Amino acid sequence: MPDLSTCPIDGDAERARWTASADAWDRWADPMADLADKLNQPLLDAAGVTAGDRVLDLASGAGEPALSAALGTGPDGLVVGSDLVPGMMAGARRRPAGIADGLRPAFAAADMTALPFAAASFDRVTCRFGIMFVPDVAAALAELRRVLRPGGRAAFMVWGPRAGNALFDITVGDAVAAQLGEDRSLDPLFRFAAPGLLAEAMRAAGFATVSETDITPVRKAPQGQPFWRATLEMSFGHRLHDLTAGQRADLDAEVTRRFDAQAQGGTIPLPIHVRIVAGA
Repeated sequence: MPDLSTCPIDGDAERARWTASADAWDRWADPMADLADKLNQPLLDAAGVTAGDRVLDLASGAGEPALSAALGTGPDGLVVGSDLVPGMMAGARRRPAGIADGLRPAFAAADMTALPFAAASFDRVTCRFGIMFVPDVAAALAELRRVLRPGGRAAFMVWGPRAGNALFDITVGDAVAAQLGEDRSLDPLFRFAAPGLLAEAMRAAGFATVSETDITPVRKAPQGQPFWRATLEMSFGHRLHDLTAGQRADLDAEVTRRFDAQAQGGTIPLPIHVRIVAGA
């Protein structure tokens, strides 16, 4: 297998990309909460999050799965959510308003390759769709081991193959490339799409009992509704800001056309392929 512990990912470009998309993540966080929770729970289960645990959530963005983890750890636990881009956490800081004081996570800007936490500070580490954007994964995994207590557990969720994720493949893969040109922004998302790549990196970093679990549900969306808009704006906010109203209308029409071509009896199947990789 190729060594993907380091990868030619432009860290500055990725930081700029997510900074430009931060407002979209905040705007869509609440409408997407139910779907997010369906992904959060298997990840938290893989990490072994239970009441009283101290949990570090990396690349929390608008607060997922840190908010769900806080409900699981209860008043005797602690959840810290972190993200490299401070602007991404606007939604994370806003959304716990309805959560009891004793259950609210703390949030902090942090680089997962240089975490500002003492050794053995946490029982569990979670990361949903973030590890693939780190230029030096080996350094990040070493930091995770440092902040985990002996016997602690880390769990990552990454995207499976692009072809198994219709929202990316059709919306941001084909339609955006057709209208705006290909800039290969999707490449980092699928860095660990092949089975075994992240698991091998975890083993090389000293994690034990590493396991992989694939989750491949198929959602069905009603034809005629812009169900794809969240994916478009959250993933490609950096390319949408400078579009004219006419250009955005053309892009939306292209996305709609491509999904309509997939319709079956008034609904559009949306396969999802994610992988959970966990180790102690």
